[in-house]
Amino acid sequence: MTIAANDPNLKSWIEVSENSDFPIQNIPFGVIKTSEGTRVASRIGDKAIDLLALFVLGYLDNLPFQRSDFETDALNPMMEKGKQGTRALRNRLSKLFSEGYEDLAKNDHHVQQVLIDVNEAEMVMPVKVGDYTDFYSSEQHAYNVGCMFRDPNNALLPNWKHIPVGYHGRASSIVVSGTPVHRPKGQQKPSEDEPPVFGPCKLFDFELEMGFVTYEGKPLGDSISTEEAEDYIFGMCLFNDWSARDIQKWEYVPLGPFLAKNFASHVSPWIVTLDALEPFRVSGPVQDPKVLPYLEYSGDKHLDINLEVSITPENSEEKVVGNSNYKFMYWNMNQQLAHHTVNGCNIKNGDMMASGTISGPEEGQYGSMLEISWKGTKPVAMPDGSERKFILDNDTVIMRGYSEKNGVRVGFGEVSAKLLPAK
Repeated sequence: MTIAANDPNLKSWIEVSENSDFPIQNIPFGVIKTSEGTRVASRIGDKAIDLLALFVLGYLDNLPFQRSDFETDALNPMMEKGKQGTRALRNRLSKLFSEGYEDLAKNDHHVQQVLIDVNEAEMVMPVKVGDYTDFYSSEQHAYNVGCMFRDPNNALLPNWKHIPVGYHGRASSIVVSGTPVHRPKGQQKPSEDEPPVFGPCKLFDFELEMGFVTYEGKPLGDSISTEEAEDYIFGMCLFNDWSARDIQKWEYVPLGPFLAKNFASHVSPWIVTLDALEPFRVSGPVQDPKVLPYLEYSGDKHLDINLEVSITPENSEEKVVGNSNYKFMYWNMNQQLAHHTVNGCNIKNGDMMASGTISGPEEGQYGSMLEISWKGTKPVAMPDGSERKFILDNDTVIMRGYSEKNGVRVGFGEVSAKLLPAK
């Protein structure tokens, strides 16, 4: 697929640092809040682009948008215009901010109205999430968990290589990067011989994931094929799906995660479009056994996205504890969306789907402390001399991600959150 805005030779008249996640080839979408109000924005370098101001000044004429699509606190109205609408908008922004295009660049008064330093704007939750589904699609992660809690010779459950396993999570507690989270409370069972107890989670963990956001889907009763899936996916973000491991162990049989997962998940504030990620497609793993026909797909449907997760203890230095890559996924987004809808389940504008923990095949590439510390048997040393088996109160967890090819880096920024003590 050739998309004009992805040209690796494009340069912007906005200054962009060499290692920025936000060159002109990215053009993500988010929602900013300043003293002038809340509105939809894009970003190049360290400048937020006020799309409401661009619209009012006439730079978005002849596109299928109206003022209310940008003068709002979520991307949902803009996304209602579908893939063709948001693609046309991204291409227009690419043109407006490219070197050699002077209509906007030469008008200093307009530039001052349109560009805002990102450190002068508050990033808010980019999407009003109606429904949220969390998948379990990294084979290495599923294998590691199976080894720890079952049998290394029978680590994967019988259905795992036949269906993209998932569960419906809680949309109301998905929050934007920077929002603190309190240590959750719930029931835990200390040992097989003891009764359950109630109290703060003792084994608090992160899960390194990617999320994708959907456009409006098909009517109830219809399904979306793997071939059609990309027409219904707007873009992606970093996703930290916190887990209370001790609460989860006791509650998950027979119906799966509940209080261990529904207290908070964090997303990065900029949604990177699927179009912007097109150059970074790679082939996926050979799926054996062969999947059923509705899960078959053609072409490169996996994405090469470098991922990193770190822990910063309070008043100390940051320590990277894991590096992974989204290309390690066994099940891709097309398959996840096809499976989600094959029974006629309807997806809506602004639905969020998360990948599940992303772990690579080697130590150092694991996406949770459960795996990194191997259930607490391999503590991780911190710069201040302390150790981590799981996340402690007042630790800050930071996740970052980017793709890079042909000298172009397209990234997501970061998703960061501090763990506060239980209330």
